[in-house]
Amino acid sequence: MTVVLPAPTTTHADDDRAATAVRPPTTSTSSTTAHLSDADVEALGVELDALRQSVMSDLGDEDAAYIRRVVAVQRGLEAGGRALLLVSPLPPAWLAGTAALSVAKILENMEIGHNVLHGQWDWMNDPEIHSSTWEWDSASSAEGWKYTHNFVHHTYTNVLGKDRDVGYAVLRVSPEQPWRPHHLVQLGTNTALALGFEYGIAVYDIELEEVAAGRKPWAKARTELGGLWRKIRGQLAKDYIRWPLLSGLAAPTTLAANLTANIARNVWTHAVIFCGHFPAGAEVFGEDQLDGETRGQWYLRQLLGSANLDGPPLLHLMTGNLSHQIEHHLFPDMPSRRYAQVAPAVRDICTRYGLPYTSGSLPRQYAGVLATIARMSLPGGTATDTAA
Repeated sequence: MTVVLPAPTTTHADDDRAATAVRPPTTSTSSTTAHLSDADVEALGVELDALRQSVMSDLGDEDAAYIRRVVAVQRGLEAGGRALLLVSPLPPAWLAGTAALSVAKILENMEIGHNVLHGQWDWMNDPEIHSSTWEWDSASSAEGWKYTHNFVHHTYTNVLGKDRDVGYAVLRVSPEQPWRPHHLVQLGTNTALALGFEYGIAVYDIELEEVAAGRKPWAKARTELGGLWRKIRGQLAKDYIRWPLLSGLAAPTTLAANLTANIARNVWTHAVIFCGHFPAGAEVFGEDQLDGETRGQWYLRQLLGSANLDGPPLLHLMTGNLSHQIEHHLFPDMPSRRYAQVAPAVRDICTRYGLPYTSGSLPRQYAGVLATIARMSLPGGTATDTAA
């Protein structure tokens, strides 16, 4: 069998790409994939490669106009919301201003920031929306997030011991994860994580559990914590000091609006991301599956480890098109507006190869996530228990 490299992971750095070195190929199987031969898996990879290439070679003016339009709408909503908050002691103005600001922050975080940092718009060579220059309205630094998310998570998706996004180092979301006493309160932990999601992710990026285990030098973590504090300090000053002061007599209501908008953005982002990775039907994998993983096998793992959300175009926009989480994990550097276009083809490929294509409504998927977190808070648990 010919050895091939894993599928693109949008790493943005030569040393990151080197980390996915060629290994002798092996195929791990489960009850989901036992019917597939090695040739089937590689044929799957060839089809998905062709699908990706057909879209990436077609990018042009309509795609560029789309992202520029989204950026303009986001900035207009933020400016309009800020203007309304100048008179936010009036309840209707506060409600309208807070709503506009919340939507603006969600768009900036999801459809713009997340996707720009994946390099989805680098082909435009526009320095304003390029992955090398973008810094987003979030507690996490862009560079730190690109490593932990673009490289680690998208390379080792749902691989226990490699993908730290499986439970974000604090939650048990799979029976394969060892149970610890602190998991008894993980429904409460999950609520706290949702409310302050941007800060939880920012601290998570430092890998403090690796420091505690002796696998990461404290000196390095201390330097990273210093950089993190500078970013968080700037965010806190912007939202809770400068903007309220600029509102004059409306400072208290503006501060409350900023806090509400940030919480709304955090809770929404948390829900979308968890629904894409942890509902019933999304699988986890052992590190042995990385041994000699080929392009087709990498694609297969992305298909089995992700889940979609069903809904109207507005839902897809507000999720940053992470409602198409399966397509995003297959093609992380593809412009997000194209995921709806390729989704039917991906579903058809899954059908022809006898593979699941996990998808459901937001309420259904999130209910499944909460049920999983509740079940996994107790010792034991099986995949069957979780699915039920």
